Amino acid sequence: MDSSSIRLADSEIAEMRLDQGRFGLVFSRAYIVRTMTGSREQTLWWQAGELTMTEAEALSPLPRGAVCCLGGDIDDNIYTYRDMIPLPLDSRGQMRCSLRLRDQDQPVIVVGKTLRLEMADTPKYIQHLRVD
Repeated sequence: MDSSSIRLADSEIAEMRLDQGRFGLVFSRAYIVRTMTGSREQTLWWQAGELTMTEAEALSPLPRGAVCCLGGDIDDNIYTYRDMIPLPLDSRGQMRCSLRLRDQDQPVIVVGKTLRLEMADTPKYIQHLRVD
């Protein structure tokens, strides 16, 4: 089965904002790893997009401006996605986003009730990745 996921490490975040319970994380360059059924290789792409959370509350301060992600966890009810975000993602329940950012001492942590990832434009191919 084909699958795609955002690799959080090195993905570029243009901004994070929280306004009246709506959290928005805008990726200027999210790195996407695609796996095709039967292939021994994966492919790497990049694409812009936005992760949104409703009924959201920030448990730590949000950074101002553009930042680079080092990794983190996305908790979707009983599932934890470590250092990645599955594509597509549209869920509700107990949501949590905890991200480690370059040049930040503490992770950014936001909790909420819904979580949705919408990608923009067309993905751009970067390279093939060998899987051993």
